[in-house]
Amino acid sequence: MSSEPRVGFRTVDGLRIRYADSDGPASQHLVLTSPWPESLPAFDRMWPRLSGIARLLAVDLPGFGGSERRSELLSPMAMSEFLIRVLDEWDITDPHLICPDIGTPAALFAAVRRPGRMQSLVISGLAHPLKEPPEVPDSGARQYLRSYPDQLPLLAGLLPGIFTPVQIIAGRRDPLVTVANAELLAARLPNSRLDVLDTGQPIWAEASAQYSAIIAAWVNGGYLTGGIALGQP
Repeated sequence: MSSEPRVGFRTVDGLRIRYADSDGPASQHLVLTSPWPESLPAFDRMWPRLSGIARLLAVDLPGFGGSERRSELLSPMAMSEFLIRVLDEWDITDPHLICPDIGTPAALFAAVRRPGRMQSLVISGLAHPLKEPPEVPDSGARQYLRSYPDQLPLLAGLLPGIFTPVQIIAGRRDPLVTVANAELLAARLPNSRLDVLDTGQPIWAEASAQYSAIIAAWVNGGYLTGGIALGQP
């Protein structure tokens, strides 16, 4: 069994999507959406650890990384439906979704709209609903981020109805998404756990060993315990 990601392209909903997958135990399936702007290489350091416990599928979401773009998908609500299409295309049932950064609001909307479709979520880096998104040169990212002021307040009101287990990982020294924001998410999500690492941004790069260890513990049974916990592994 190789621990190296196998990168390729696949057509999903008419779009050419870049992905990476692995061999691994069939009993667990982790689906990862890459953060922006790092794309799929963001998972390189975590890949050997995670591929040892589960079958991995990582994708660049439409409009990001190496995947094609369609304008109507460039909002968290629309992207949540695309996430479900990815699961259907690969015939994946009961996955754990690992969705840092831009994938976080899409994963939460997916949990709202398709309860029971995923075993759990692991999220990081959701900006405050009232915070003005930064100006960025990439047009796809700019359109996606500009939907935040309209869609994140709507999502905030839906969080108490998400009973899918959610692991939240935050960086104590993250200058963009504060610990207070992560604590707010944890307080509103009824079946969540929050771990705060002593790191900045991006967490998955600065503390990849700790980040992957949290994910491994979570998918190996931690998600079944529920409840909110604050801590530093």
